[in-house]
Amino acid sequence: MKDKLNIAMLGHKRIPSREGGVEIVVEELSTRMVKEGHRVTCYNRSGHHVSGKEFDGSSLKEYRGVKLKSVFTIRVKGLAAMTSSFFGALFCAFSRYDVVHFHAEGPCAMLWLPKLFGKRCIATIHGIDWQRAKWGGFASNYIKFGEKIAAKHADEIIVLSKSVQRYFMDTYKRKTMFIPNGVSQPAISHAQLIKEKFGFYPNGYILFVGRLVPEKGLIYLIEAFKKVKTDKKLVISGGSSDTDEFMKELKELARGDSRIIFTGFVQGQMLEELYSNAYIYTLPSDLEGMPLSLLEAMSYGNCCLVSDIAECAEVVEDKALMFKKSDVKDLRDKLQFACDHPGEVQKMKAKAADFICWKYNWNDVVRQTLALYQNVDADIAEQMKGCINSEEEAKRI
Repeated sequence: MKDKLNIAMLGHKRIPSREGGVEIVVEELSTRMVKEGHRVTCYNRSGHHVSGKEFDGSSLKEYRGVKLKSVFTIRVKGLAAMTSSFFGALFCAFSRYDVVHFHAEGPCAMLWLPKLFGKRCIATIHGIDWQRAKWGGFASNYIKFGEKIAAKHADEIIVLSKSVQRYFMDTYKRKTMFIPNGVSQPAISHAQLIKEKFGFYPNGYILFVGRLVPEKGLIYLIEAFKKVKTDKKLVISGGSSDTDEFMKELKELARGDSRIIFTGFVQGQMLEELYSNAYIYTLPSDLEGMPLSLLEAMSYGNCCLVSDIAECAEVVEDKALMFKKSDVKDLRDKLQFACDHPGEVQKMKAKAADFICWKYNWNDVVRQTLALYQNVDADIAEQMKGCINSEEEAKRI
């Protein structure tokens, strides 16, 4: 394999964008690989931002050295990923790429196409997407089909959590490489925009950031918070993702409690200020891949309260508060504990940033991913800790 590679990435919505964790990962990988001297092309979906056309960026042809190509997309729920990944894969099949990197399970349904034309194909499984509540029968089955194609045809599969690694071994007897996401330590921002627009003050609110989708546990969060005795606000920041009806349900559930504030989709300085000034950050999810918002929240020095699913527990270890998944009473109790014990919250805050930035580093992620692209066995043996080689090993993890 060549020292300097020509790489294609697809499966994301678009970069630059914060429409989801996949987009953040693709941007971090592609821009850093360009800095290493590689050529990277990202195949963006056409159409509007998932949270509304008011968040559309300019139509760029290049971003921080990464070449951007827009592919035809049918903007209908369940068809957007299918059509954009088909045309992206078709372009990749007939282009001179050394590596084609598919992101997420649904787009992997088209992985066979560049593979047929001799391309080295890598798949990153960001989560078991067919389990997500927003998908109906056809979409869920199609996403699972993409998972099966990846398991059968991908040259290498990257997973972001040990639980997904076990799933692929148990389900497909397929070896995968565990390469989690990374995070960078940010500068802390003073409360300026959030104070002017929403009246938020430092340590005056509990924060959630993410897509407003059922599997994020937002119904539990609102139900639990309404029973918490505190003058702090609950700030829910994020836009819908083909889930407008669910957003209406959430706002209806929150009606009558003026402490619950929906900010809509946020990015840039507004998001930085929200992370920087939260009292605690909470992620009550039933289902996650590798929760980038959790990594970001901890990188800002936040005390975090998360559900005890493996994907969250693996990230925080003993450096955060945890509640039993889907348990409204336990979530309420942990929220009340945090509000009543600022000293304990401060202890968690003091440990969070150094811990998470040491544990998850983008430079390490890029180095390991490039080694996988180049099929460098020695590098993989040294750097790819957590590779499952047998069913017995899978059971020991």
